[in-house]
Amino acid sequence: MRTAVRILTVGGCVCVFWAARGGPRWTHAVARATLAAGHVTTALLGPGRSGSRNGSTSDDGKSD
Repeated sequence: MRTAVRILTVGGCVCVFWAARGGPRWTHAVARATLAAGHVTTALLGPGRSGSRNGSTSDDGKSD
């Protein structure tokens, strides 16, 4: 199962790269699906699990 997910992920990333450089029409469709899946995954994981967006990774409880 994990191998299949990895293969699909890498294949999707290749299609995003290829479509950005004017690849065939089908690569654009796969790229859109890959990007949408990434957005859904990020939304489902929530801000606590998807990583920090402001560059700060420490949460020491101190306020600035």
